[in-house]
Amino acid sequence: MALQAKLHLRQTQSLVMTPQLMQSIRLLQLTHIELERFIDEEIESNPLLDRAEPEDQIPVTAEEQQAGPDWHEGSDADWTSESIAARLDSSLENLFPDDPGIHDSIGPDLSAQWKSAGLGMTSASGQGFEIEEVATAPVTLQHHVAEQIAFAPFDPTQRIIAHALADELDEAGYMTADPGELAERIGADRHEVHKVLQICQTFEPSGLFARNLAECLALQLHARDRFDPAMEALVSNLELLARRDFQALRRICGVDEEDLLDMLSEIRALDPKPGTAFAGCLADPVVPDVIVRPAGDGTWAVELNPETLPRVLVDHTYFATASAHASHPERQYLSECLQNANWLARSLDQRARTILKVATEIVRQQDAFLVHGIRHLRPLNLRMIAEAIGMHESTVSRVTANKYMMTPRGIFELRYFFSTAISSAEGGDAHSSEAVRDRIRQLINEEDAEGVLSDDSIVDILRKSGVDIARRTVAKYREGMNIPSSVQRRREKRALSFAER
Repeated sequence: MALQAKLHLRQTQSLVMTPQLMQSIRLLQLTHIELERFIDEEIESNPLLDRAEPEDQIPVTAEEQQAGPDWHEGSDADWTSESIAARLDSSLENLFPDDPGIHDSIGPDLSAQWKSAGLGMTSASGQGFEIEEVATAPVTLQHHVAEQIAFAPFDPTQRIIAHALADELDEAGYMTADPGELAERIGADRHEVHKVLQICQTFEPSGLFARNLAECLALQLHARDRFDPAMEALVSNLELLARRDFQALRRICGVDEEDLLDMLSEIRALDPKPGTAFAGCLADPVVPDVIVRPAGDGTWAVELNPETLPRVLVDHTYFATASAHASHPERQYLSECLQNANWLARSLDQRARTILKVATEIVRQQDAFLVHGIRHLRPLNLRMIAEAIGMHESTVSRVTANKYMMTPRGIFELRYFFSTAISSAEGGDAHSSEAVRDRIRQLINEEDAEGVLSDDSIVDILRKSGVDIARRTVAKYREGMNIPSSVQRRREKRALSFAER
């Protein structure tokens, strides 16, 4: 058969990842902080975009989500400018009646403004200097250390070294740089840097400027005049304390069991992170994306948190005005900006509805957990949610990433509600791995010095209660909760019971 070249026409369908589709997928997995930053960047680069006022934002409930239009359904939607403006809360007017004209006076005499101006000391509200705000302002670790450096017996050179050392403190109050390397970097004498460091280590709270945990504890014991040879030996062997090897500690420290327990109680009273007591080290609170409340009919009301639900406005009036007198390249630019603005508004709306749909199904699946607690947490995976709401598993995965839900039982990450299944020993319903972890934690918390449970004993108890679990799984869950082995727990409980006597 001879080879011939021919042309054939064939129609095929394929999914093309357009930039707008990629943007919609990306928005799903962003946290509300990342989303706010992304929207600010879009508003900065798109003259047709503006942020909706907070009072315009209202919570979206599951009922509204069902009644509202589904953006991904139907291809014959009305995409006229009037329809888009109505659905996307677009601003229809952009009037500024209070703006002064080009010949109007901007204000009173300029010299009077200079006379009434402050010296740069204004409050957060912009109403001028308020001494109450300064008095109640939170003290940071850096400010607290700087005050002590100012009153320390330093010469000018030593004071510069002290500030350089203070700049190397982390949030816990530890030194993050080697003093020798710091001396080379700032061109100071190593002996002088160590001398200044020793003075800084006397600052309050005690334990600051330590280079490791042992030195931090030693500094605090020095301040309490309790750093004797036995305590020095204990602080130098913290790895034995972590393993709860009390017999080896008694031998190294040269003390009996009663003295060792007294020393351990003093160690527990120390602060391993003295710098975290200051305002600069406070963790940001978790803001939930979804709020769940009990409804009057015995069900659950699921709504989105307006604080994490940004909305944008598309200014069609400005687009029409600017396009009327624009050149062809300028009109192309404005049309592209309008298309991007409409897609962003549509993507934000679709993101909100998708989060609400996923959260509502999670609440429906985990109703027993919300009513009775963690022991009733059901085994759940992404596929079960995806099949229930008719979405792809990857979409559910993106939605549940870094999102939080506030329930009557606390704030949980959406991923918390997904756990593997552990089969039942009696052929009944499977058990959630998180519920089994809680059961293991309870069994260990309730044991006494004479009845410490081994992993095999925990397996027997769980199997009697209907949980088919292996010993290695119990050990893995126990280690994941930072619970020591039965041997270490027995040593600690016997030591504590001896101290109570």
